[in-house]
This record gives sequence, C-alpha cells and structure tokens, in this order.
Amino acid sequence: MNDSSPAPGAPGALVLDVWCELQCPDCRSALDDVRALRARYGDRLELRLRHFPLEKHKHAFAAAQAAEEALEQGKGWEYVEAVLGRVEELDRRGEPFLVEVARELGLDAEEFDTALIDGRHILIVDADQAEGKAIGVTGTPTYVIGGERLDGGKSQQGLRERVEEITDRLLAEQA
Repeated sequence: MNDSSPAPGAPGALVLDVWCELQCPDCRSALDDVRALRARYGDRLELRLRHFPLEKHKHAFAAAQAAEEALEQGKGWEYVEAVLGRVEELDRRGEPFLVEVARELGLDAEEFDTALIDGRHILIVDADQAEGKAIGVTGTPTYVIGGERLDGGKSQQGLRERVEEITDRLLAEQA
C-alpha cells in the first residue's frame, strides 16, 4: 500500500483513496473537489493519492513515479497539483517537463531525473495499479471511502456531494 498522503489525518481519521493519473484532464477537474474536501474535513479525513496510470497517456507512468519522488522530497501533493494544472504541457514535453516542475517547486531536480532513470518508485506505482484493478478501478479519478468506490472518470457530477455524504455518515458512526 502506498503512503502518498497529501493530507495526513489525525489518528483514527477516515481514509479517502484518490485514484489519480497525472496526465488526466478529468483528474485536473477533480482538484477543486479534493481541495474542498480538505478544507471541509481537515485532519478528520486523510486523502491518500493512489496511482492508476492509463495506457492511453504515454507520460502517465513516469508522472506517477515523479509524484512519488516529490512525496519523498516533502512536496507530494503540491507537485501533483502543479503537474495536473498543466496537463497539456506534460502531453507535449514528457519527462523533461516533470523535472522542470520539480525545479520550479524547489525540489532536487537532479534527484528527480535520477529517480525517473533508475525506476526506484516503479514498484509503488505497479502495486497501486494492481490494487486498483483488483477493486474495479477502470478510470480516473476514482474515489474509495469506507469500502465504497465512486467512479469520477465517467462523470464527476455530484461526486463531491456523495463523498461528503459517506464521510459525514462514517464520522457520525465513529462519534
């Protein structure tokens, strides 16, 4: 299991797995929902980035590895948001763009480049993808909370409200 926690929760916090792909325009659109959930629940809800690179996006697997390197360097979620905000640039430029974003955020860009070459984060990405397939993830974004899977790749309409309903119910049950 990947520990890519953009917002670590308090002990006993609910976990919302966010299955994401950094070359996915739908995931970029979902950022507003993710930010709103973080603002609403704070540390009562742990948002955990899970990788699900899609074959149709040729830079997605490298981007997932880069996100893991950013996490290791202490700016995982900040990096994810920066890359998602510029999906078209990732489409055009690929791995050099991933290293450039790291540099812009003050991360060790040389270490980023090395991580993409040596593949040190491949196993984490592979494990996430395998787990996603095993639980029925087929597209991104997909959310899993309290054992319920919500597929945002088909439609994000009402998705945040559904996540909030489930979160509110589960938090009330914990109280």
